[in-house]
Amino acid sequence: MAGRRRVPKHGVVVLCLLLASLVACGGRPSSADSVRADVQHLLDRRAAAVLDRDKAAVAGTGAAGWFEDVSAVPLASWAYRVTGVHRTGATATADAELRYRIQGYDQAPVTVARVLDLSRDASGRWYVVREKPAHKSSQQLWDQGEVTVVRGKHSIVLGVGQSGERLHVFADLADRAVPAVTDAWGTAWSRHVVVLVPKSLEGMAGLLGSPASSYRGIAAVTTGETGAPALAPADRIIVNPDAYGLLGTLGRQVVLTHETTHVATRADTTAATPLWLSEGYADWVGYRGTGRTPAEVAPELGEAVAAGRVPTALPSDADFGFDGSASGLAVSYESGWMACRMIADRWGEAKLGAFYRAVGTHSKRQGAVEEALAKVLDTDLKTFTTAWQEYLRGQLG
Repeated sequence: MAGRRRVPKHGVVVLCLLLASLVACGGRPSSADSVRADVQHLLDRRAAAVLDRDKAAVAGTGAAGWFEDVSAVPLASWAYRVTGVHRTGATATADAELRYRIQGYDQAPVTVARVLDLSRDASGRWYVVREKPAHKSSQQLWDQGEVTVVRGKHSIVLGVGQSGERLHVFADLADRAVPAVTDAWGTAWSRHVVVLVPKSLEGMAGLLGSPASSYRGIAAVTTGETGAPALAPADRIIVNPDAYGLLGTLGRQVVLTHETTHVATRADTTAATPLWLSEGYADWVGYRGTGRTPAEVAPELGEAVAAGRVPTALPSDADFGFDGSASGLAVSYESGWMACRMIADRWGEAKLGAFYRAVGTHSKRQGAVEEALAKVLDTDLKTFTTAWQEYLRGQLG
C-alpha cells in the first residue's frame, strides 16, 4: 500500500500527552493568574468610579467609606496596577501601585504602593474590604481623614482636620510666595504650588513615612525629585501645623517662600548641589525684601562669630540632619544663607542665580562647586571661603 504508513499505538499516546501539555502551559490560565486578572478588573472598575465621583459605583467594588475622604481632591487620573495577589480561600491580599494626578498640577502621576484586603462572595466575585499604604510606604492625605480643598491664585491647599478659614491663610501665604520666588529666580517653572496641611506633626510624619521625632520643630518640608524632568509630579509642600503655629507673621511667610523656592529650583537642583547652597538660596529668597539684618536672621551664627568661633568651612550635608542639635542646625542654615547673601551683595543677584544653576549642571558633587565658582564668579573655593569668613566677621562680629 504505497504512500501509507501504519502509526504505532504509542504515537497516539505521545500526541495526547503533547496536547495536554499545551493546554496546561498556554491554553488555559492558571488559578493564580485568573484571580489576579479578576482583581485587576475589580480595581479598574473602582478607579473609574473614583474618577467619575460615583460613590454607588465605588461601593459596588467594596468598602467605600474612604471615598468621602478623597472626593474633594480634583483628580485628573486614578489607576491601580496589581503587582501580586496572596490568596487564602475566600480572602486575599493584593499588592498594587496606585498612580494618580491632581488636575492642573501634576504633569505625571504620583506613584504609591498600596495593599488591599479582599474577600469573595458566594457568587465568586471579589470585593475590597480595606485599602491602606504598603508596609514602610508613606500615607496619602486622605488616609488621615476627609480632605478639604482651598484654591488660591497660584496654589491649591489640601488639609485634614483644618478649617477652610485656616487653609485660606496658607493659600494667601503661597500666593504671595510664588510671585516673590518668580521675581528672584525667573519664570522658568510651574509658578504654582501644592500645599498639604495635615492635622498634626504625626500626620506630617505619616505623609513622609518617617518618625515624628525627625520633624519636631521643623515648620515645613518640600518633597520632590531633584533634577526632575518637565513631566513630573508636582512637589508637595508639607506643613507641620504644630511648629508652624508657633511662628509669627513674618516667619510664616518666610517658611512658605523658602519652600516655594525649592519647588522653583527643583529642576536645577541635582546630586551636585550641596545643601548649604540649596537651603541657603531658599532662605535668601525667603528673606529677600524683608529688611531683616544678618543679626536678626542669623542669631545662632552671630553668637558663635562674636565668641570667636568663626566656621572653618561651609557646612556639609551632614550638618543639615534633623537629628542633630537645634542650635547646630540653625548655624548650618544661617551659614548657607550668609554665603548666598554675600554672593548677591558682591557679585549681584543674577550671578547668584547663575551660580546655582551652574552647580546643578553637574551629575556629581565632586568639582561642581569649584567649577561654578571659577566660571561664574571668577574665584576658587579657598578664596571664596576666606571671603565668606571675613563677611561673617564684618556682618556679625
